[in-house]
Amino acid sequence: MSAQKTERLLNLVICLLATRQFISKDQIRAAVPQYAACRTDDAFERMFERDKEEVREMGIPLETGSNSAWFEDELGYRVDRAAYALPEMSFEPDELAVLGLASRVWQQATLAGPASRALIKLKAAGVEPDESSLVGIEPRVRTSEPAFEPIYTAVRDRRSVRFAYRAARTGELAERHLDPWGIVSWHGRWYAVGHDRDRDATRVFRLSRVAGPVTSVGEPGEVVVPDKIDFRAQVAALAEDQPRAEATVRARTGAGVALRRRATKETPGEGWDELIVPFGDTEVLAQEVAGYGSDVVALDPPELRDAVVRRLYAVLGELP
Repeated sequence: MSAQKTERLLNLVICLLATRQFISKDQIRAAVPQYAACRTDDAFERMFERDKEEVREMGIPLETGSNSAWFEDELGYRVDRAAYALPEMSFEPDELAVLGLASRVWQQATLAGPASRALIKLKAAGVEPDESSLVGIEPRVRTSEPAFEPIYTAVRDRRSVRFAYRAARTGELAERHLDPWGIVSWHGRWYAVGHDRDRDATRVFRLSRVAGPVTSVGEPGEVVVPDKIDFRAQVAALAEDQPRAEATVRARTGAGVALRRRATKETPGEGWDELIVPFGDTEVLAQEVAGYGSDVVALDPPELRDAVVRRLYAVLGELP
């Protein structure tokens, strides 16, 4: 099933679950973006009839009926919540631990935009949505990296990508070509694992170091994922997380507590203290230092200073 069709069916189910009333075809067409884009009534009718059957084949209890017990009005549709809801379940402690981890990962909706617009259109059509019924319907992932969604899409579609990548040691940008196999969260950071075409080897790329847009290359289905590959083991072996250099920073007295805890040497001064901090990734340390604002200043190495300055200018919306 294509991604476009999957999104359309999901939007249809969200629309039918969003209210306890029966929703007319006209209301459904206005609420679901893919239906609203149909140029003719016939095209919509054919698409909607096919989708209804597919929804029912998936086991989703789609009902037809009227909102009035006394008068005949337009036929409408809805999902029977009682039949759709899962029965009460119990889990073992280890299963609950896994579910707890998953619940912390799935937070920010990839399809939140279309779903929200559908609810707004339903309200405009006079249908009062019951948004509590949508809990658990929409997959959600919380991540601040702009590269996450396009690379996730490429993994799903098995499609190669091209992007600019900032080197951990020097901060220099270089274009990379990747056949992505999977995305892994490791020690609070997101990584893409795949085949690096430029180096003809398995590589791991931290998504926070992807700079600029991610461009899809080739056709869907071209990337072949190796059998029985352990993505987390690949990240553990290849990710550059271990301290390999030392940075010198100046922190205002009482500021930079996390940096002080990691510092191997601290030289007190008048109002400011000089810290020697081990680090493994210039960009990650630069992000942390920039987060302290004027309370922490990067002194050395030069690439760390440049990375901090770049972030501070980005906050101002200017270039250095």
